[in-house]
This record gives sequence, structure tokens and C-alpha cells, in this order.
Amino acid sequence: MNWSNWIYLGAGIALGMVFRQLFARSSNVSSSSSPVAPLDQQDMPPIAQQLQQTQLAYQMAREMSQFKAGFLARTTHELRSPLSGLIGLHQLILSDLCEDPAEEREFIAQAHERTLKLLKLMDEILSVARTEHGTNKLDIQPRPLAQVLEEVHNLTYMLAANRNFPLQLLPADPEIYVLVDYLWLRQILISLIDTAITQMQEGSICISSSTVPTNNFANIWLDVPTHAISWSEPINLIKSEDHLTQIDQGNAALSPGMRLLINQTLVEVMGGKLEILPSTIAQEPHQQVTRLQISIPLVIPEAELL
Repeated sequence: MNWSNWIYLGAGIALGMVFRQLFARSSNVSSSSSPVAPLDQQDMPPIAQQLQQTQLAYQMAREMSQFKAGFLARTTHELRSPLSGLIGLHQLILSDLCEDPAEEREFIAQAHERTLKLLKLMDEILSVARTEHGTNKLDIQPRPLAQVLEEVHNLTYMLAANRNFPLQLLPADPEIYVLVDYLWLRQILISLIDTAITQMQEGSICISSSTVPTNNFANIWLDVPTHAISWSEPINLIKSEDHLTQIDQGNAALSPGMRLLINQTLVEVMGGKLEILPSTIAQEPHQQVTRLQISIPLVIPEAELL
């Protein structure tokens, strides 16, 4: 071993001793700071609660994101049925399967009617998309909540009465004002009530409201029979055109799931939230009730702000 190797060996031993001293100091510092650990353990219960709330909020946000991620699939599914009906009518005409010119003209009239309905559906979806994007500006103004609910009740109670379904409105506080687009909020409530009445077999609907001063929101509650809530139905994207029934082909209306998604989007654009709360037992025996909750920002008086 020459003299250069002895130099490298000595330098390596010296560096090893220096690193050993540094590690010893760091271990002493960590051991000296160990009395702080019990303080962190004392704070564990509230931290655990916050972590649990954060996990719950994340799970709900994830489910909502997954639901909204299917917007394109839902839109395609909504437009597929009326398009299939149009194609079927045109195939009958092009294949010369009409018995006479009168029947051919009738098929053309039906195709024209379904085309207009399809155009209406597309306009409705585009209007919501433009509102969410900001192209269509909302008229957000302070509005009395009681006035909004009374007008919605006046526009929907006859529809429920014609089918022998009671529609009850619990009076709201006339001093409650909310920041909303009045026309959009009215349309959302009417759409939800109309969809529930269409799917109801029995039971009643109750409209009520409450305020949440802690987060400056007002809650609008729609209590409807649980069997009328089929608004989260799965989308059958592999359903072939041959299996489409005549009812599916003839109806050119948005499905309950699509209407729920549209209403959720509009409520969120106004700074609110639309949720479906767990079902409970109603006053009537053996009747399950599901609550639709719409949270709308409150108008905060200047005195409270000060």
C-alpha cells in the first residue's frame, strides 16, 4: 500500500467520526424535545374529528364529481331515444312501407313534431350549459323567500290536486330574504315538484323552509315519497335501438336524473347547493319520505355585518 492509499484511509476515518458526532447531536436534540409530544396527543381528539369531517366532505364531493362526470353520457342518452324514433319513421317512409300518401304524410308530421321536441331539449341543455359557463348572466337580487314559495305553490297545487296528491306549504318567515335569480329558483322548484308528482303513486308533498344563521344560508325543503325519487337511475349506454320501446321513442322529455343534474348545476351557479337527504318515516303510517334540500345564500343585514 503506497502513501496515497494511507491518506485516503485517514480521510475516510476522519469523516466517519465527524458524521458520528453529528448524528449523536441530532439524537440528543430530538430526545430533549420529546416532552412536547404529550401536547400533540392531547390535541388528537379535535384533530381526529376534523379529519373525519374532511374525509366525509371529500367522499361527498367525490360522489358528486362522479355524478357530474357523466354529464356528456347523460346528454347523449337523453337525445338518443328521440333520434331513434325519427330514424324509425324515416325508414318506414324511405322503404315505401306506407299504405297511401295520407299515412306517409302522417309519418312526416310525427317526425316533424319529434324534431321540434328534440330541438327544445337541446335548447334547454344548452341554456343551462351557457348559464354555468357564464355566457347567460343571472339576475341575482334579494328576494323574499315566502313570496317565492307561495308563487311556486300557486303554480303547482292544481297539478297535484288533479292527481289527488295533497301539496302542503308551511308558511315561511316574511323577514327572510335570499340572494337568487328569482325566475331560475322558481323554475327549479317547479321542475322538482312536477317530476315528483309525475312519478308518485300515493302520498303527499310538503314544502317548508328554515334558516341556518351559522353559515348564512336558507334551506328549502321538499318532502316527497321515497318511491317518487328515481332520479339516480343508471344510464344504459349499451341499449340498442332495436330494444327501444315505442314509449321511449315517442317521449322527448328529459329524464328525472338529467333534470336533477340540471337543477343541481343551476343551484350551484347561484351559490347554493341541492342535496338529497336520507329517507325518514312520514306522519302517515308506513310511508317513507325523502327530503330534497336546496340551500340558498341569505341576505345579511348591515347591522349583523357590523
